[in-house]
Amino acid sequence: MFFKLIALDIDGTLTNSDKVITPATLDMLMRYQKAGGKVVLASGRPTQGIIPHAKTLKLDEYGGCILSYNGGCAVDCKTDEVIFRSKLPNEYIPEICEIIKDYPVSIVTYEKDIIIVGQQINKYTELEARINGMKMKLVDSFADYVDFDVTKCLLQGEPEYILELEKILSEKYSGSLGIFKSEPFFLEIVPDGVDKAKAIDRLINLLGISTEECIACGDGFNDISMIEYAGLGIAMSNAAEPVKAVADYITFSNNEDGIAYVLSRLSGEASRYNNSDDRQTVCAAVH
Repeated sequence: MFFKLIALDIDGTLTNSDKVITPATLDMLMRYQKAGGKVVLASGRPTQGIIPHAKTLKLDEYGGCILSYNGGCAVDCKTDEVIFRSKLPNEYIPEICEIIKDYPVSIVTYEKDIIIVGQQINKYTELEARINGMKMKLVDSFADYVDFDVTKCLLQGEPEYILELEKILSEKYSGSLGIFKSEPFFLEIVPDGVDKAKAIDRLINLLGISTEECIACGDGFNDISMIEYAGLGIAMSNAAEPVKAVADYITFSNNEDGIAYVLSRLSGEASRYNNSDDRQTVCAAVH
């Protein structure tokens, strides 16, 4: 069976620890697109932070798509058209700022190619800026500054504070906002109903592709929904245990060309990889 679409998380999945797409992974993804497959980059990153990888993969040439903000925004790379976008209700932002004011965390959102930062800049805020190749702007009052439409906010801090705030905000905004961790130190705040699976479902319905014809690959907590949803759900071996638990199969890590190996197995080219027996066992069921 030819899978018509592959949805890929970026950090920890598509890219290695140096945040680059390796030559082997790039080669297999280009082969896949030339054979008629569609690549969708599904990430918690803002659109601006995904564009460089979309250009590397030539998604504009092959008609791939970007699903940014954990599925809150979909962009057709060939036309630059925004296919759909969700809006985080601004009225919640002052409330959230009040709740987090005594916690040593930052709150960020995105204005064009700038990361807007409230409360503080910490090492996780700096990581976000570095990952996305974006500049930061620390504002005196986040709640007053953000008077424009946003798709998500992100809290950043030490895991113990993020865990505590996840419990508080999830209870307060149940049924109103989506609250979930993408990393132990990142807490996503998105419009209710926004997640990667729902975005992929909406996209493939527009494209005329079935769920069974989709692959989804990821490593983080925010990848669980799309891995469960896809016809073939793949977790990286570096994925968190809850992610592995819902996957159909587990491939090699992002530092071992796990995505390239999946595509090689699907295309019958696995012999190109000289893998040890234990590696073959990890991916033996991928077919």
